[in-house]
Amino acid sequence: MAALALTGGTRVGASLIPASVTTAIPRQHYDPGVRALARSVPVSIRIPAIGVNAPVMELGTNPDGTIQVPPLDAHNLTGWWDVGAAPGQRGAAVILGHVDSLTGISVFYDLRFLRVGEKIYVTLADGKEPVFTVDGVQKVAKTAFPTQAVYGRTNFPELRLITCGGPFDEATGHYLDSIIVYADMI
Repeated sequence: MAALALTGGTRVGASLIPASVTTAIPRQHYDPGVRALARSVPVSIRIPAIGVNAPVMELGTNPDGTIQVPPLDAHNLTGWWDVGAAPGQRGAAVILGHVDSLTGISVFYDLRFLRVGEKIYVTLADGKEPVFTVDGVQKVAKTAFPTQAVYGRTNFPELRLITCGGPFDEATGHYLDSIIVYADMI
């Protein structure tokens, strides 16, 4: 995929969103035969379709109620929001990763290129490895973030991967959109 480039002060690369990414929350495809796992901390994530093989750190909540993020300078590090479900548990587990920084691309740079049916593997501290199938990818303005769809209660083991994308605001130094992958355990 294209590398991060700065041209005339404008970022290109992560701003380009493929047509397969919609603004709607994707329809999820639950397998009623899937059995939820016991809570165990995720230690790594693999997404072969986009070449991700990364460690996972634990993230909490900031004093203002927002979710913490991994350190910006740790390009191959993702973070799991430990207040929510763990991957494989009943509920939506949330893993975040940066798209890029001023020094280059980061772990979730190609997240927007995931397609329905592609697999995500999460290794847990107890040695289990739940596998998730992508249901879809959503692009949404950060000002209209679908909090309930991402963090709300669910009856099945689900996974949400989140990064930034869309237009980059040079004044604030932030992307204006979030890229969210919705996936279900198989």
